[in-house]
Amino acid sequence: MTTKILDSAIVQKRLTEELPEWQAPGDNPCIQRTFSTSGWKSSMLVANAIGYLAEAGWHHPEIVIEYGSVRINLTTHSEGGVTEKDLVLAKKIEDLICFQHDDGVLQAPPEKYAVLKD
Repeated sequence: MTTKILDSAIVQKRLTEELPEWQAPGDNPCIQRTFSTSGWKSSMLVANAIGYLAEAGWHHPEIVIEYGSVRINLTTHSEGGVTEKDLVLAKKIEDLICFQHDDGVLQAPPEKYAVLKD
């Protein structure tokens, strides 16, 4: 299945409306987001979760892992730019990585064990 490259104005509109923490840098045909983490273990948890989603969706993003952050760049390499596939994966990543407890059965970990920094 092929998907077409989305116009940059459409990508920007979708990011603004659906994925406000994501950006479309002008110098690179991708969408990207940096997650601030609480340290190396948290960065690895985030990167591995993203890797799982990407592999399950047969998509191969660029992931940069650092001590206190994980940056992800999504682009559809076969098309040479941002497609619907990138936006759908970004939404799945956002939903999983930014999951928060609901004050019900699941509780937030103590602050010193939190995965993401505010």
